[in-house]
Formats: sequence, C-alpha cells, structure tokens
Amino acid sequence: MFRSIRVASWRRAAEAAAAFVLSMIVAACATDAPPAPTPETAAAVTPARQDGPETAFALKRDALIDQLTAFGEIRDARVLDAMRRVPRHAFVRAEHLDEAYANHPLPIGEGQTISQPLVVAIMTEALALSPGDRVLEIGTGSGYQAAVLAELGVEVYSVEILPALATWARSNLMRAGHGGVQVLTADGYDGWREHAPYDAIIVTAAPDHIPSPLVRQLRLGGRLVIPVGPPGFYQTLWLLEQRADGLQSTNLGPVAFVPFTGQGAKPRGGE
Repeated sequence: MFRSIRVASWRRAAEAAAAFVLSMIVAACATDAPPAPTPETAAAVTPARQDGPETAFALKRDALIDQLTAFGEIRDARVLDAMRRVPRHAFVRAEHLDEAYANHPLPIGEGQTISQPLVVAIMTEALALSPGDRVLEIGTGSGYQAAVLAELGVEVYSVEILPALATWARSNLMRAGHGGVQVLTADGYDGWREHAPYDAIIVTAAPDHIPSPLVRQLRLGGRLVIPVGPPGFYQTLWLLEQRADGLQSTNLGPVAFVPFTGQGAKPRGGE
C-alpha cells in the first residue's frame, strides 16, 4: 500500500524552483572570466587571506548555515550543526572552490553534482536520525552527504556506481575525518543487502520509480528519502515510511536531481 499524506508548501516549491534556476545560471556562466578586483574588494578579502584559507572557508561556512537557518525550513538544529562541522570545500573540485559555500549545486565530474546545501539539509532532517542508526546512501558522489550523515553519529554505508567518483569520495571522506564511512562501488538500485535492514535510506539521484530492493532493505519503522521523476525537469522528493500496513508517503516538494544510472535508468517494466 502506498498512501500520500501531505503536499509541500508553495513557499518551499518556489524556493526550490528559484534555486534550480540559480544553478542553471551559474552553470551557464561558469566559463565567463571573473571580474577584475577593485581596490575595495581586494581590501575586503585581505583579512581572510592573512588568517589563512581554512579561516576564510570557516567564515563562509558559518554564513551559509546562518542563511539556511534564516530560511526557517530546517527545524532540527543537529542537522545544521553537522553541516557547520563538515568542510564542504573538501568535497568540491578545485575549479569550484570559490563556490563551495554558495547555496546551489556544483558539478563534480562524470555528469554528477554535489547537491544544493538546502536540499542536503531537507533530506537529512527528513530521515529523523538517531545516534547509532544504520543508514544506506545511494549515490556517494563526492562524499559530502555521507559526511553530514556521519556527523550525526550514525553508521553510513554508501553505494556509488561510478568507480572514479567512489575512489575520490573515499579519499575525501578520509581527509575529512570520516574514514569509517563504507563506500561500495556498485549499482545502487540493488542497495547493499549485506548490511540490511536499514533504519534510513537516502537516494541522491532520481529514478522514475521507487526501486523495490531499497524498500525491502528498510526495516519496519524505517524512512526512505528519494527524488522520483523523469530526467531533465523537476522530480518530486518523497519521504516513505515503512509501516506494518505498507508504505506511508509524504511529498516534500519539487527538486532537480541528476538521473539514476544503471538499473535505475530503466523504466518500471524493466525491473
């Protein structure tokens, strides 16, 4: 049984749409040369350079989390605190370091992206995690989402289909102090049965249907957060809760994710 119980607010939909448009503008302008610094802007960044790049990144990270707090969407302070502790700049490509703490997605190679921070916060909060929970992530990417989860004191098992990204993510997580996150190079459509059942599952790419293996690996009372919909446009972010009488679903609003690859790219009839 699959029951829908709530639809996201228009305000969240508008914010998601605005964020998507912003990300497209950023991508379109990525090849433009940056403006030449003026004496005023040069003076403004001088103190950060004197304190070192890590201090500059920390200040930008604090500003980002303050921005997310001001939106009023995230009510679990633990999620924002976890994101404040994770150095997002350690999970982006060198050419995008200056955008590491902007509230929009960034390309990480292989046709993939690191998610918008607001979306990371929304999805993480929806999992309603407790310390010690066992969490499966589908789509490791650069490892950023996995690091945020690990900061909440949970066991993280992450699956990445692209070998180059899986290798990079392991390195990023190790350098960020989260070497305990286990990363498997495999098709995430099938989950990771060895460590099931999971208290929570988070999917960071969009299939056009709910992968049944993931549902089967969710314990009773567990929560699955997943974007579902066609590639190239908006998808719907769903929260699914495994209940004794079936799945209970909550619509968390429109999002824009890269599509699933592998088995998840096949239409429902191809399962």
